[in-house]
Amino acid sequence: MKVEIWSDVVCPFCYIGKRKFENALAQFEHKDKVEVEWKSFELNPDLKSNPNTSIYQYLSQSKGWTDDYTRETTKHVINMAKEVNLDYNFDLVKVANSRDAHRFAHFSKSYGKQIEAEEALFKAYFVEGKDISNYQTLLLLAAELQLDVKTLEKVLSENALLEDVLKDEAEAKALNIKGVPFFVVDRKYGISGAQSSQTFLELLQKAYEESITT
Repeated sequence: MKVEIWSDVVCPFCYIGKRKFENALAQFEHKDKVEVEWKSFELNPDLKSNPNTSIYQYLSQSKGWTDDYTRETTKHVINMAKEVNLDYNFDLVKVANSRDAHRFAHFSKSYGKQIEAEEALFKAYFVEGKDISNYQTLLLLAAELQLDVKTLEKVLSENALLEDVLKDEAEAKALNIKGVPFFVVDRKYGISGAQSSQTFLELLQKAYEESITT
């Protein structure tokens, strides 16, 4: 079985969805037969990184929200994250374009550490308040994951692996995926959003039963 997950590292619901899916996978009797692949999806590919602008300012300006509504909305997301033991810190979150983070994730895939890289990116952005558009941030994450830092530095400077990011996004368009997170199982079943772990578990069980009877 193969599960493909389209997401963006700056999407708070994607990190929450990751945890809920992982909780479901941990309960799945045949988890050793499941291959998970993360796919790139840029919510705002034209966003200009600005680490000096707070996420509250960005959200209120881009969405036309009042300051009070912005704070209330982010508080709700923080509470959702806490339900799956994630400690979001929106006071530290920096406005960042995620394209290079996606290229980093594709780079890590060649080392068999894509899932670890996605986790590191989410944590860096939502918990630690790091600028994931900054090359130095990505190089430090690579070092922590024991990836080839010098090769990554070359990849980033030469804009390599961009085609991989764009290919994922073209696939998303072909599958009519308009929001993330979006989970696709064996290219037969699709489910959108940070669903409950029970919903993910039921989907895995259904897909597995079908795979062994066809």
